Amino acid sequence: MRTHQAVTLATVLLAVLMFPITLTGASIALPEIRTALHGDLASVQWVVNAYNTTFAGFMLAAGGLADIVGRRRVFAAGTAIFAAGGLLSAVAANLLVLDVLRGLSGIGASAAATSAVAILAGSFDGKAKALAFSLFGTTIGFGLAFGPSVSSLLMGAFGWQAVFWFPAAVGLAALALVPVLPESRNPAATGVDWPGTTTFTGGLLLVITGFIEGPALGWASPLVLLAFVVGVGLLVAFAVVERRVANPMFHFELLRTPRFLAAAMAAATFVAVMVPLLVYLPSYLTEVVGQTAPQAGATLILMTAPILVLPLVAGALARWTSENTVLAAALALVALGAGWLTTINPGSTALSLAGPLLTLGAGIGLSTGLVDAMALSSAGPDRAGTASGMFGTSRLAFETISIAVVGSIIATGTAGTLQGDGYTSALRLSLWLLAALTTLVLAAFLTLTRRTPATAAVA
Repeated sequence: MRTHQAVTLATVLLAVLMFPITLTGASIALPEIRTALHGDLASVQWVVNAYNTTFAGFMLAAGGLADIVGRRRVFAAGTAIFAAGGLLSAVAANLLVLDVLRGLSGIGASAAATSAVAILAGSFDGKAKALAFSLFGTTIGFGLAFGPSVSSLLMGAFGWQAVFWFPAAVGLAALALVPVLPESRNPAATGVDWPGTTTFTGGLLLVITGFIEGPALGWASPLVLLAFVVGVGLLVAFAVVERRVANPMFHFELLRTPRFLAAAMAAATFVAVMVPLLVYLPSYLTEVVGQTAPQAGATLILMTAPILVLPLVAGALARWTSENTVLAAALALVALGAGWLTTINPGSTALSLAGPLLTLGAGIGLSTGLVDAMALSSAGPDRAGTASGMFGTSRLAFETISIAVVGSIIATGTAGTLQGDGYTSALRLSLWLLAALTTLVLAAFLTLTRRTPATAAVA
């Protein structure tokens, strides 16, 4: 790898590392943020959901914009927006302002992350490209998995504001290195799919709003019902729009490919289980079990550590058996781990939680990277870019919805307090639902992959 390639890779990874850290890291600070800014539970949930919703909702539009105006330019603008949002979040006077700033940060992260992929794709080839994207995936996985642990240490030293200003400061460091990045455009780009972007982002935002506001306003509230009806209507409109526009950002015909659909469903399930646990387990461990924030972060390492180790093992296993077999086993482990974790209670210790957390981590770790490879290989080289965008967007969308659903169950069960026996019951119900979802997806995965031959080797 040449020097300028190494500098490009380091700059991109430095920025990208902060995007998942600020998502899962903020979760460890939710109880303190709620106390400090005197907000209700719904407002606190938006600290996580506003960021994730805009991240998912603007990803495909950001990719189109980068193709037109330049990948480096959009990367720089996105990183600057992310950093500004983080710095301002650290001094937000109330939760409404904080939630708006988190949404702004999500837009910036979406633009920078999408452009980063295009920059790497244009800067590397052959084995160097494979290495670059492997490190890219590992960096995102590390940030997602260890965000709570890193943030717990920051909070202990500097307070809850550090979970926002620290990622922003690292983003500014990456921004200073932007001039070394190569610039590129897509000369064939025709424009941003604004109808698709508007319907998708608006629909996702309204559905999330329904889930978050439902426990406080009541599920029969006209505003909640309106949010669900209009939100679902916009998502249906998105599907219609994407079938009719000349250059859609979401090619639904890819879903007719059984292996791509199987991979997409599996990937969505893995994040739909893992990320809500990374968001809500820290508050359970601190508010109900009585752990300190650093102790809660250390406990979560039981689930996140395997995610760094097992991807290499998964590749070897896939060459020995097949990627179908490994991913089916990963889904089974996640279902088992979620069901096992329902034994959690106010007297739980790190030791008593080790079994289910390690099982969950093993399942997610075995899937990391392998499920992406399966999706892209099933789409074919001509549709790899489209498949990658669809894959990332759908995964983020389901992750966001899952966080909101689990949050609404917990908010209802605790009457908005995030404390007491109600928290235990609500968390257990959420875990049973996640275990059931994973089991259903496992059955669908086996059915879909049975139609096509398994791949015995992974590139």
